[in-house]
Amino acid sequence: MTVQGESAEHQWIDDHAGPVVRPYAVTRGRARPVTGTFDLISLVTATRADVTTEIGLGPEHLAIVGLCQRIQSVAEIAAHLDLPVGTIRVLLGDLVARGLVQVREPRNTAGLPDNSVFEAVINGLRAL
Repeated sequence: MTVQGESAEHQWIDDHAGPVVRPYAVTRGRARPVTGTFDLISLVTATRADVTTEIGLGPEHLAIVGLCQRIQSVAEIAAHLDLPVGTIRVLLGDLVARGLVQVREPRNTAGLPDNSVFEAVINGLRAL
């Protein structure tokens, strides 16, 4: 729906942000990554510095690789690029499939002792 006297092209321009691109346009309508699940605290590192010659990568892909020259969490990437986490996950899946980034998932805490073990150690130390 256009406002009377306003062109359809003008509707997609935000005075402060510039052109408005919907997240589903960035991911070409995909809602799930081709590979991986990517927890918010998963750590992402670029495997290469120069990816400008890669065919099929959008500006958001390139921004992620540039940002991940230093280790970043998925949440940090989303915040820096001002994109929803779901969109970042889809883009990361593309980059992982091409071998352009490495993702380290957080450790599983199932193998760690629960708090009762730590409490018992503390109580034992106090008894000394």
